Order: sequence, then structure tokens, then C-alpha cells
Amino acid sequence: MEAPLQTEMVELVPNGKHLEGLLPVTAPMAGNQRVEGPGRSCVEGEGFLQKSPSKEPHFTDFEGKTSFGMSVFNLSNAIMGSGILGLAYAMANTGIILFLFLLTAVALLSSYSIHLLLKSSGIVGIRAYEQLGYRAFGTPGKLAAALAITLQNIGAMSSYLYIIKSELPLVIQTFLNLEEQTSDWYMNGNYLVILVSVIVILPLALMRQLGYLGYSSGFSLSCMVFFLIAVIYKKFHVPCPLAPSLANITGNFSLMEVVKEQAQLQVETEVTAFCTPNYFTLNTQTAYTIPIMAFAFVCHPEVLPIYTELKDPSKRKMQHISNLSIAVMYVMYFLAALFGYLTFYDGVESELLHTYSKVDPFDVLILCVRVAVLTAVTLTVPIVLFPVRRALQQMLFQDQEFSWLRHVLIAISLLTCINLLVIFAPNILGIFGVIGATSAPCLIFIFPAIFYFRIMPIEKEPAKSTPKILALCFAAVGLLLMTMSLSFIIIDWVSGTSQHGGSH
Repeated sequence: MEAPLQTEMVELVPNGKHLEGLLPVTAPMAGNQRVEGPGRSCVEGEGFLQKSPSKEPHFTDFEGKTSFGMSVFNLSNAIMGSGILGLAYAMANTGIILFLFLLTAVALLSSYSIHLLLKSSGIVGIRAYEQLGYRAFGTPGKLAAALAITLQNIGAMSSYLYIIKSELPLVIQTFLNLEEQTSDWYMNGNYLVILVSVIVILPLALMRQLGYLGYSSGFSLSCMVFFLIAVIYKKFHVPCPLAPSLANITGNFSLMEVVKEQAQLQVETEVTAFCTPNYFTLNTQTAYTIPIMAFAFVCHPEVLPIYTELKDPSKRKMQHISNLSIAVMYVMYFLAALFGYLTFYDGVESELLHTYSKVDPFDVLILCVRVAVLTAVTLTVPIVLFPVRRALQQMLFQDQEFSWLRHVLIAISLLTCINLLVIFAPNILGIFGVIGATSAPCLIFIFPAIFYFRIMPIEKEPAKSTPKILALCFAAVGLLLMTMSLSFIIIDWVSGTSQHGGSH
């Protein structure tokens, strides 16, 4: 009898118990049904896979229909976070050359991490982060992965909603041309964040599949492209130094009885020094920027769900999607940081848009940029919510079929809890700074490496093989970053001088 054809992704383990809880099961099949009856698989798959009808559909219960382009939009949107607003500040504290080196290293490491995830999923035929943890370490591995995803993404969603809470009232104030905020409800960030959550975020979060969010992700990315264009444009229209900076420089000489020409010369010297870019900088703030940059490409919880819904999926195709998404964000990150830094130099703040407010609080272009950033942040929340809901289903409802009621209740509960945190917890960014410093290294570095080490069969790659040694070194980098990040945060708390922007 002819051997059954398997997809590229199922190399060792046929469909079976490891699929429980991955996705809603609307038409359960026996675990060995596709293996023992390849002819039937091909007939059933013809309607979905016209390009390769002889190929087994794949090991999920529905055929992915999301295109390559939509998948790139979704993954790019998952990578893009509020951290882009702080990258100019990071460049000011590292210098252009060191920043470029760090950004390149992080992008390459992130791509390698996704490679490990995809290779592990290919070996066991699983496209869920939590289930990889289960195959590697049993229930503790699954719970650790689910918990890390939940904490990381709740932290990310909270930071996005916090931006909405703080920025949207300022946008409305500028629109209304008000000098000061009023006590009206539409100027209250707490009411506005609830309104945005109910009207925009919740309907998108109720969609059953990530692929449907490709259009909103594309629009979100176009908003950030507009932000980037505005930053580049403003570089050539904002004077250096700004008036307040010039006042600070000249103030040093206002009490001195010196010759006018000599004072003017000294002022010009300081102005020139202030408006000259640094290529390599090391200061007390440099250490804080490294963890921020290390987490600039966090998208790993979303990789496998996006892979699951990909049309005609393969490891190579998903790796291309990941590499393209990372490359696009790499270029956007670098350009936004470079032109933001070259506009304000050492005067740039940890949140770039606040710095532009010093130039002209009622600038129409910057107002439009604020609206674009708020739109992008808002449309990113549903993408980030999907892995959290999936993680909760893996932990609490693994063996149960899809339920619209449960699907809706989890989304509403998550958004309610996050809104309450944003409204009532004054130090929310500090709290989730600790969570991000622990969960992000686990999701990017540690888990993909150790899952790969455990899942990859010894017959294929011995424990002392180069790929497995590289994976262990990769996990060690993650532990080092986690230690660094927590050390900086603890030192910052102890010294009480926390003045740094949130990460991705």
C-alpha cells in the first residue's frame, strides 16, 4: 500500500492528542484517520488546495485562508508597539553607530528565535506555543508558556491603552483649540479609554480568526508610515536648538560681565556642540535602553497563531513572512529613531511626540500624527489579545469545543480587567516593566531555545550538535537580558529616579 503523504510540518508525529485545544473542533476526526486514508484526505482537500491537491490539508481542523500579504500585515502590526516612540531617546543615549549595531543584532536574534519555534513545531506537528511547552516539559511547560504569554500581552495591551488614556484628551484639547483641559467628560482619559475599548477594540477582538484583522493591521501600519514621514519632514523644519534650549545655554552667561562678542562666540560654540550628533555614546541611561531595544521585535506569541491560519502553509513560507515583517519594522524603527534624534539631539524626550509639543502645541501636522499613532495603537490591541485568549483556553478549556459564548466572555473579561488596571493603577507601567523584563526574555530567547533542545530528536541532532549548542547559548543570552533588565528596574526603584519610557 502506498505510504500516506505528509505535509512538511508533520515529520514525526501524526495527528493525535497533541492537537487538543489548539483550535475549535467543529468536525472531530479520529487521530489516525488522515494517516490511514490518504485518498480521502486528498479528495476532501481539493476544494481548499487547488495548487497542490495531492497534499494532505494539514493537522488543524480548518484550512488556513489568510494570504501571505495579510499575514505580513498582522505580524508587522504585532511587532510594532509603542516602543517606536522611545527609540529616538534610545539613540540619544547610545549614539547612531551603537544603536544601529544593537538594532541589527536584535533583529537577527529575533529571526533566529522564530526559526527555532517553526522548526520545533515542524517536528511535532503543533502550531501553538503552549502545546510546544507541553511536548517539551509536559503540563508545567504548557502552563509556563501560557502564563508568560498572558502576562507579556496583558502588559503590552495595558501600555497601549495607557497611551490612549494620556494622549487622546490632549488631541481633543488641540482640536478644540483650548489652552487648558476642562472638566468635561470627553476630556477625561478614563472615560475615553473605556469608550475606545467598547466601540473599536471589542468588536475587532470578537472576530474568531486572526486573518480577518489583516485589513485593520494594514491600516494601522499605514498610520505608522505617516508618523515616520512626519518625523522625517519635521527634521528639516524644526530649528536647532529650540528656544528653551537656547535660553538654557545663554542663561549661563547672563550674570557674567564679559565682552558681548566673547559671550556670543561661547554661545555659538555650545549651540554647535548641542546640535552635533553622537555616533557612540555611553552614559548612565545607556544601560536602560538595551533591554528596551531587545524587546523591540517581540511578536513570538502571535507567530504560531498566524502560521495556523496561513494559506498553503510551510515552514519556509512562514519564515519568509517573519523575515519580511522584521525587515520592514527594522527600517521603520531605524528611520524613526534617526530623524527623531537628528531633530532634537540630546533634547529628545523618552516619548518623542511630547518633544514636538515644545515646538508648537497646536501644530496641525503633529496633531494628525498623534491621531495616527493613537489609531495604530488602538488597532494593535486586538492582535495582541488573540494569543492571551488562546493561552487562557489552553489552561482552562483545553478539551472543549469552540463556544461563541466563551469566546466573547473571555474577550470582555480581558478588556474589562485591563481597563480597570489602566484607570486605577497609578504605577501600572512600573508593574508591567517587571513583567516585561521576565516574560519577554522567556518568550523570545529562553522558551524557543529549550523547547527546541528538548523536542528535536537526538537521532537527528545529538545534544552536542552545533544547532543545539547554539540554542543553549541563545537561552543564556535570554537569561542575561532578564537579569540585566530586572537589575536596572530594581536599582531605579531604589534610587527613585525612574524617568524612562515604556518598552514594546
